[in-house]
Amino acid sequence: MIPRILVVDDDPDFCNELQRLLTKRGHDVVGRTSAEEALAIALGEDMDLVLTDLRMGEVSGTDLCRHVAGQKPDLPVVVLTGFGSVEAAVATMRAGAFDFLTKPFSPAQLDLVVARALEHRRLRVEVKRLEREARGRAPEAAILGESRVMREVLDFVDRVAATEATVLVTGESGTGKELVARAVHERSRRARGPFVAINCAALPEALLESELFGYVRGAFTDAKGAKRGLFLEAQGGTLFLDEVGELPIGVQAKLLRALEERKVRPLGATQEVPFDARLVAATNRDLESRVAERAFREDLYYRIHVVHVDLPPLRARGEDVLALATHFLRRFSERHGKVVSGMRGDVVQRLLAYPWPGNVRELQNCMERAVALCLTGEITPEELPPRVRDHRPSDVLVAASDPTELVTMEEVERRYVRRVMEAVGGSKSEAARILGFDRSTLYRKLERYGIREAG
Repeated sequence: MIPRILVVDDDPDFCNELQRLLTKRGHDVVGRTSAEEALAIALGEDMDLVLTDLRMGEVSGTDLCRHVAGQKPDLPVVVLTGFGSVEAAVATMRAGAFDFLTKPFSPAQLDLVVARALEHRRLRVEVKRLEREARGRAPEAAILGESRVMREVLDFVDRVAATEATVLVTGESGTGKELVARAVHERSRRARGPFVAINCAALPEALLESELFGYVRGAFTDAKGAKRGLFLEAQGGTLFLDEVGELPIGVQAKLLRALEERKVRPLGATQEVPFDARLVAATNRDLESRVAERAFREDLYYRIHVVHVDLPPLRARGEDVLALATHFLRRFSERHGKVVSGMRGDVVQRLLAYPWPGNVRELQNCMERAVALCLTGEITPEELPPRVRDHRPSDVLVAASDPTELVTMEEVERRYVRRVMEAVGGSKSEAARILGFDRSTLYRKLERYGIREAG
């Protein structure tokens, strides 16, 4: 992959020359004369190195270093300046700069610093990758899934976790929003701190307010002592607000103030108390619609919608169904002390055909029930919940009210064969077993329906 380098200097001629030189070396170079624009690019795009002048406009090279180091610690910054004082070098290194290069410098000096900085970044990224592999991406990856789309989600979570940005996780109920929130926490610099979660839909307004912000003794009739709110309980860690779309308007206003001021005022207190916690929020509601309905504050929406992670429903990633089912089968076999070796082919067919409106949570409950009821060492259709056992691939198509939505049986078969091939990762022997075909029949079906990419 070609390294991407951001060059920042308020001298257009020098910026262009440096950009030309680095491009000639085979790098993908972006040049900016505005430090403000450069900072937005450094924080918002995938860059491998930043080369910045020290003295510019309102945002100096030292300021840029500090912002990048705080939000993208794996992105090296090299400061370029014509003022080669020891004090300037020390100041930029303290702000997080990787190195310091005094103008004028030779192409050889530039090449050496750039090579060292890019190698430093490569090693940091590799260390994180190895740490992730050592953890086996468990438990969250095992439960969320290993499809391409979910691998992309977890890779994005890795990038987000290294920052302090507020995260909003959206998705249908049961898709694993709290698991993503925990993954953000566990992969961040706050991993040693507490992870504190609250369901905003589970408590009435008065109780929710006291839980979040706490109260002092005598704040109300039953306040016999003081209580630390969850913002302070999460000090040094992460506060997870589940179902944030259900927050009462009154609590929304206080939450907004807390996030803007980084302080909370416990009920009955006369002074605010600073807190140090990262916020991750989640909802299965369409917050933009809630804003339009005036049920959710627009200013709060933009405050929590800094980084957005959207989880697709399980029905949109059929290749995860078998992997997740196998994971749950092993987990619940161990938990319940059962010896269950696998699932019959007709069970797999039903799992793949079912649309899973309850997403991963519903599949998990289905597999726990199946393991608990299993007597033969292999899951059979009789152990599945009736709604799963009795569902057929064509049920939705047959139930279509609009005649134009109805399709031929050949099209039903084509769609189902494609879904099975996706679910088994292209394994023809496994697909033939599930579909009840011999291998020659399966090859004919794949050829007939043009399903070549799965093989």
